[in-house]
Amino acid sequence: MKLALFDCDGTIVDSAAIIHACMERTFDDFGIDRPGLDHTKSIIGLTLDIAIAQMLGRMVDPEVTAMTARYKEHFMLYRQEGGPLESMYEGLLELISGLAARDDVILGVVTGKSRRGLDAILAHHGLTSAFFTTRTADDCPSKPHPAMVLECCAQAGIDPAETFVIGDAVYDMQMAVSAGACPIGVSWGYGPVDALMAAGAGHVVTEAHEIATLITALRIPSDVRSPL
Repeated sequence: MKLALFDCDGTIVDSAAIIHACMERTFDDFGIDRPGLDHTKSIIGLTLDIAIAQMLGRMVDPEVTAMTARYKEHFMLYRQEGGPLESMYEGLLELISGLAARDDVILGVVTGKSRRGLDAILAHHGLTSAFFTTRTADDCPSKPHPAMVLECCAQAGIDPAETFVIGDAVYDMQMAVSAGACPIGVSWGYGPVDALMAAGAGHVVTEAHEIATLITALRIPSDVRSPL
């Protein structure tokens, strides 16, 4: 039995435009120059307060905490006003549905999103029942800390050495390596392919169906593991 843990933003769904719009409004509210889109993309995957702090080049402080709360207000307003939910990347629905139907794979999600945000996306796309285990920013320390992976492994009863972490960010790859799991990068998200490989990705796929092939074929050598 193998465990496949998917990142959400930039891996399952394309959320950059929504996140960036909320970041712009938040920075405006605090009189701080708006970030560029590439800057926003570079922090997607981190827990929100750490992401904002990193964008500002400092540690989490009272202003960052206040900005985090304001961002959440903007995001909730977007939802309340009927803004569309994030769209899935091509081939992901078929991939996840196919893997969920297999008897040799268990699926999970490890994401910097809030629990509420993840649940809304999975419900919207009819994927709630596909994932046995999920961890969010509300449950664990921010990536690249390995807690999300290790807790999912414990819940599923599967060793990290039989676990794959699929993501688009260097934080996903670093988290997988720290947990002793196998990092698989995806090229369609927000992280450059060379950065994913430098962070530990043994494989970077360009199409969703390649993930199922890798999960079937790959074995993870024990010397990959280096938990914190």
